[in-house]
Amino acid sequence: MDLTSEPCSLKDDSMNLKVTGHSGTQIDEVDNLKAELEKWKERLEKAEKQKDELLLLKLSADEKRHQAQDELRKLMDLEEEQYKESIIKKENQERNLTVVKQQNIELQREIQKLKDDLTAKSSKLSQDFRIKREIPKKKMKFTGMENAESDDTFLNTCCLFHIAAKIPFRLQQRQALLTFEEEDVAQKLIRRGKHTVSLDNEKIDLKAMPVTLETGIKFELHVTISVEKINVSEVPDVPIPDEWIRDKLELNFYKSKRGGEVKDVRYDRRSRTAIITFLKPGVADNCLRCTKHPFCINEKRFMLSVSPSIEKHLEKFQIFSGISKRTILLSGIQEVEEDEESMQDMIEIHFQKPSNDGGEIENIKYVATGTKLAYFEEDTENVA
Repeated sequence: MDLTSEPCSLKDDSMNLKVTGHSGTQIDEVDNLKAELEKWKERLEKAEKQKDELLLLKLSADEKRHQAQDELRKLMDLEEEQYKESIIKKENQERNLTVVKQQNIELQREIQKLKDDLTAKSSKLSQDFRIKREIPKKKMKFTGMENAESDDTFLNTCCLFHIAAKIPFRLQQRQALLTFEEEDVAQKLIRRGKHTVSLDNEKIDLKAMPVTLETGIKFELHVTISVEKINVSEVPDVPIPDEWIRDKLELNFYKSKRGGEVKDVRYDRRSRTAIITFLKPGVADNCLRCTKHPFCINEKRFMLSVSPSIEKHLEKFQIFSGISKRTILLSGIQEVEEDEESMQDMIEIHFQKPSNDGGEIENIKYVATGTKLAYFEEDTENVA
């Protein structure tokens, strides 16, 4: 390039360089530079765009990072709060558990105390309600048995006894019991309370009170006499297995003249007893015609005792107590010269008169000296 030549003019329109010279080499070089410049300008624009995009991505990432940090902080705070709450709940549960354990201990003590009280009261009630008197025995005689047309017509003998014990009442000295036919009469006299009875030479004041009865009982006794079973006692105690004894008992009553085919044998070594059940009804009755049966075992002869198989059980057992509705107790009777029978007649006459609020008397009992027992029956309330 010639430095003495006239300078070229530059026109920055589209970075066009117009160089004049003697040679075309410099013009090509300028064109190349212009092309290179355009490339760098495009690269710069792309770089600027990428920079802007990166800035936007960075801002978005920073915003998300801040949100994530806030969420993480909230989660950590929530976790810490839940941890504190769990600690508090655990402490409360431990305290409640301690309280519950203490309450359980106290409840166990109370339960044990209630059990002891119940045992004591049950023992007392069992003594209070114990039947201290025996029911009178009645003799029964077997007269015979009707002939049955077939073995199937044999039936068990069943008995039903209705038992109601009389209720005793101890009448003290100078007291009287009056049982009226009408309940209203007795109740009216009790409500009135005091009564004045006129004797031959004087008047006496009496007090009418209700009669509180002791505990009474009633029940049904069911008795069944089997026609298929017999009771065997005094079974010899020999050193052989129980199964062998059962087999020998079965064989003994099967071969017996009065026996028959055996259905079942129940043997109890401790009580030395057995229950023999025959296959056909009526065989048991034949065996019972003789109370002793021979029994051979180990070449020794023994005698077995035979008795009817009787099953007994109670039903409808009831314990009751109350106040007699038609009976009154007269107390406060003064000692007079009249004998017991005359005094009783005067009392009866007085309380039979309607003018004295009285009525028809069913029973009367007066005791001048000592004590006597009066007996009440359920419902009828008769005085014996």
